[in-house]
Amino acid sequence: MDFISVILEGFVNNILTKPEFFIGILVFVGYMLLSRPIHEAFSGFIKATVGYMILGVGAGGLVVTFRPILAGLNGRFGLNAAVIDPYFGLNAVNKALESIGLSTSWTMIALLIGFTLNILLVMARKITKCRTLFITGHIMVQQATTATWIVFMAFPQYRNLTGAVMVGVFVGVYWAVATNLIVRPTQRVTENAGFVIGHQQMFAIWATDKVAGKLGDPKKKLDDLKLPDWLSIFHDNIVATGTLMLVFFGIIMVILGPEYMRELDPKFSAKLAFPTYIVSKSLSFAVYLAILMTGVRMFVGELTESFQGISNKILPGVLPAVDCAAVYGFGSPNAVLFGFIFGALGQFIAIAGLLVFKSPILIITGFVPVFFDNATLAIFAEKRGGAKAAAIVPFISGILQVLGGAVAVAMFKLQGFGGWHGNIDQSSMWLAQGFLMNNLGIVGYVIAIVGMLAIPIIQFKRAKSPEHYFDNEPLSDEEVEAEYA
Repeated sequence: MDFISVILEGFVNNILTKPEFFIGILVFVGYMLLSRPIHEAFSGFIKATVGYMILGVGAGGLVVTFRPILAGLNGRFGLNAAVIDPYFGLNAVNKALESIGLSTSWTMIALLIGFTLNILLVMARKITKCRTLFITGHIMVQQATTATWIVFMAFPQYRNLTGAVMVGVFVGVYWAVATNLIVRPTQRVTENAGFVIGHQQMFAIWATDKVAGKLGDPKKKLDDLKLPDWLSIFHDNIVATGTLMLVFFGIIMVILGPEYMRELDPKFSAKLAFPTYIVSKSLSFAVYLAILMTGVRMFVGELTESFQGISNKILPGVLPAVDCAAVYGFGSPNAVLFGFIFGALGQFIAIAGLLVFKSPILIITGFVPVFFDNATLAIFAEKRGGAKAAAIVPFISGILQVLGGAVAVAMFKLQGFGGWHGNIDQSSMWLAQGFLMNNLGIVGYVIAIVGMLAIPIIQFKRAKSPEHYFDNEPLSDEEVEAEYA
C-alpha cells in the first residue's frame, strides 16, 4: 500500500502538476505511435516541453509582477476584503481547512480520483459522449482545493475519505464535461488546432459562443477598426499593449505611491526614480505577453501534430485540454488586450457598486481572473461577434466576477481568510452548485453531478451531424449558421 502511495505521490508531484513534462511526454508518445523515428520524437518532446515552459515564464511573469499591484490596493487603504484570485483563494482555503483541523492531504487524493475519472469518462465515451482530457495540472490542484472546502463545508459529516471521493467525483466530472462543452468553439477559433481549453472559464466560453453573435457583427474585427493616422500605431500589438498598460498600471501605482510600492517590490531601490520605475514596470507587461505567445506557438504546433497518434490509436477522437493562453496565438492579438481592459473596467465598476451600497463583503481585483478569463473570452467573442462583442462580453464578465465572488465569499464562509478562487466558472457555475449542496444536501450534490453528466449527452443529441461528433472536425460556415439559427 505504501509502495502504491509513493508511486501516486511521485506521479502527482513530478508529472501531473508539471504540465510542461505532461505535454512533452504526450508529444513523445504521440510521435512514437505515428511510427516517427525516435530522434524526431525526442525533438518533439524538447520543443513541446520548452514551449510550455516559455508559456509558463510569460504567464508567471505577468502574475508575479502585476498581481501584487492590484492586491496592493487592499493593503494600502486598510481594506478588510477578499482578493478574487485563485492563488489568494488557494491560501484562503488552506487557512479555512486548518481552522477546522484539516489539511489539504485530502485534496491530493481527490485530485487523483478526479483525473482517473476523467480518463474513465473518456474511455466510456460511447455512453458519456465525453471526448476531452484535462491535463492542466496546476489548475487541477487549484480547483480540487477549492472544491474540497465547498464539499467539506456542505457535508461536515464527510470530512474524511468519503468526502475526498465526493470532491474527486465533482472535479473529475467538471473537467470532462466543461472541456467537452467547448470543442466546437475552440476548433472554430483555432481552425482545428487539435486541442481545447482546460482552465477556469469553459462554461463562460460556451455562453460567449452562444450570445456573442447577437451582440455584434463578426465581420467588424478589432484589426479593422479605422483609427486616425496617429492612432494607427496601436495596430501594432506591442505598442498598444505597452501604451495601455503604462496608463492602466501607471495610474494605480501613482495612487499607491512610491513608498508603498517599495514595500511591495524589493527590487524598487531607493536610487530608482518613481517615474522610471512606473515605465519599466508597465512595459514589462508587453514583454511577458510576447514571451507567452512565443511559447504558445512552439508547443501547440508539436502537440497538434503528435496528438494524432494518441487520438488515432489509444483514445480515438480525444482532445487534450490545455491552458487558456494556448488560444492567444489565434485571432486578433489586440483581443487579449481588449478583454483585459474591458474586464477590468467591469470589475472596477462592480467594486464601486459594492462600496456605494455598503456591501458587507468587499472584493479586490485579482490579476488571474481579470486578465486570463477576460482575454480568453474576448478572443471567442470577437470570432462570433466582432469588436463590439469583444468589448461587451469581458465587461459583463468583470461585473459577474466581482458580484459572484462577493456572494461566494459569504456563502462559503471565507470572510476573514482574504481570498476566493475568483475565476468566472467558479463564481457562477460552482456558486450555483455550492448553493444546491448547502441547501439540499446529498440531493443537491447528486443534482450537480447528474446535471453535468447530462450536458454532453444533450450536446450529442442536439448535434446537427452526430455521425461527426467524435471526429472533431470544425463546422463549415453553412453548418455554423444552421447551428445558431
